[in-house]
Amino acid sequence: MSLNLNREIAAIVPSASMVTMAKAKRLKAVDAEIVDLAGGEPDFDTPRKICDELFRQINAGYTHYTVGNGLPELREKIAAKLRAENGCAGYDADSVIVTPGGKYAIYAAVRALVNPGDEVMYLTPGWVSYPAIAQAAAAVSVAVPLDPDEGYRITEETLEEKVTSKTRLLIVNYPNNPTGRVLTRPEAEILRGFVLRHPDVVLLSDEMYEKILFDGNENVSPASYADIAPRVVTVNGFSKCVAMTGWRIGYMAASPEIVKVAAKLFQHTISCTSGFIQKAAAVAFECGEEIEAMRRAYQERRDFFVGGLNAVPGVHCEMPEGAFYAWTKFDLPGMDSNQGGEYILNNAKVVGVPGVSYGEEKGCWMRFSFATDDAQLRRAVANVARMMKGLRK
Repeated sequence: MSLNLNREIAAIVPSASMVTMAKAKRLKAVDAEIVDLAGGEPDFDTPRKICDELFRQINAGYTHYTVGNGLPELREKIAAKLRAENGCAGYDADSVIVTPGGKYAIYAAVRALVNPGDEVMYLTPGWVSYPAIAQAAAAVSVAVPLDPDEGYRITEETLEEKVTSKTRLLIVNYPNNPTGRVLTRPEAEILRGFVLRHPDVVLLSDEMYEKILFDGNENVSPASYADIAPRVVTVNGFSKCVAMTGWRIGYMAASPEIVKVAAKLFQHTISCTSGFIQKAAAVAFECGEEIEAMRRAYQERRDFFVGGLNAVPGVHCEMPEGAFYAWTKFDLPGMDSNQGGEYILNNAKVVGVPGVSYGEEKGCWMRFSFATDDAQLRRAVANVARMMKGLRK
């Protein structure tokens, strides 16, 4: 039997992070010594008050369809948060669509903004799903490599080198997965200038890790610049900040023109985001203490784990400014990141995601998550140190 399948979707490469996470779970099931640092998931429980609200809503029978782009009270809270915390004065409740996870928000925005053959620029190293989502929309993904020797800084020259008359979208992600870098004010100004120079380009800002910041760093939202705000889509959610990954709830905020088109796709594919989950998510805005406790724990883990890795000869780990990933380079001669990942797994029993999955093709880079308990992180550092010492004998 010959099937005429969708060419764009059939050609998509499976998510490297999902594949690696599944592999790590299989390995750990048969070998308890495996240290799984592949996942991008908080290891904390969802705050109790959020869970209590969920059960209250379910027990009250709030289990039916919701109508529209999200519950009005939740969309208003999101908009108020974006205005007060992010300086995005142009957002109101009608600017927001509540989606089943931030990933769907990105997909809906991309589908609303590009046509077949249009180009979508995205910064690398960057999240594995950006090019796949562009491909699913029959667009052309265009990687914009940032230089590790320059601290992965955005430059005007780097952006201008990749933009063409077909470019319709630029995707940025800060705090960044996988590097842990945050967007500086000078870089935000570069993005602002780029959008102003190219009136056909929309900027999508993925800010999912904005609550996980270290050393006094701040999150800069491009939509806070009034002169480009109508051409900025802000994506965020509850997965990382309040450990609601499995709940699948995120949101996008954009201009009325973009929301109107994205909402049509939302209605015909998802219908609505679960009402009782939305009711529970609204309580997240009352969880400041819990969010800060998680952030402090991540910072303590970062300091130990990154410090431990950097003490190992032949290993260099970038100091994350945000998120919970250690972006780590190994001196493993003759190995790329896929080969290096296998070597580290076989010789240190530590699982991470190869850097090539995030667009870094030079050298052996790995992304490790430090969103795990201290004992696992200590074991990982010790195992890596033993592996690298054995390599140099």
